[in-house]
Amino acid sequence: MLYSAFIVGLLGSFHCLGMCGPLVLALPVHAQDKVKAVSGRLIYNTGRIATYSLVGLLMGMFGQSLSFVSSQQALSVAVGVLMLMLIVSPNQLSQKFSFVSPLARFTSKVKQQFALEFKKKTYRAYFFSGMLNGLLPCGLVYIALAGAIATGNSVSGMAYMALFGLGTLPMMLVVSFAGQYITLQWRTRLTKVVPVFTITIACLFILRGLNLGIPMLSPSAVADTKATIQVNCCHKK
Repeated sequence: MLYSAFIVGLLGSFHCLGMCGPLVLALPVHAQDKVKAVSGRLIYNTGRIATYSLVGLLMGMFGQSLSFVSSQQALSVAVGVLMLMLIVSPNQLSQKFSFVSPLARFTSKVKQQFALEFKKKTYRAYFFSGMLNGLLPCGLVYIALAGAIATGNSVSGMAYMALFGLGTLPMMLVVSFAGQYITLQWRTRLTKVVPVFTITIACLFILRGLNLGIPMLSPSAVADTKATIQVNCCHKK
């Protein structure tokens, strides 16, 4: 299911037009120097993807711990259902969790530091700003993190979020260089596409967990317990 991460990032990045577009357009890169303008934006996005990867590592570890108390299939179904809930009723879902308040305080500190770094015009500041941007609240990122949890493995979780970040890169670069030419009407139309593909990915996770024996879609997870390994200790002359 790692391939779904890139798809979520690529198709879901239309969401970035409205949410992150103004922020990316305001990035204080050297507009007069094309090399610095391109490199500055690439470094900024590298920092963002680095944060996604680190958080994906943690979410993969969390999913791995959950797999000890439940099967990988049950975890996949649960993540798929969670994705659907995030799309259908995000406000109602967030009100049920008590961690929202601490998260808001953490986000406030991140925004303060982001504002300080955002004013600088150094490559270090671009990278660090990108890393901080990766910590800002985003419904699309939350959906990707749910997918990272479903991998049930720290390395796979990190790879999932890295691929998700790479999927968002083309749109982020388009927005940063030509965002002013994309009208609000088009942004609204493209944003409406996001829930459709998110629901599709959620259904894929649910199908994956149902263990229907469909190759590449819902593969059988029955382990072959009768498999044996033969080792030849010596050979005949």
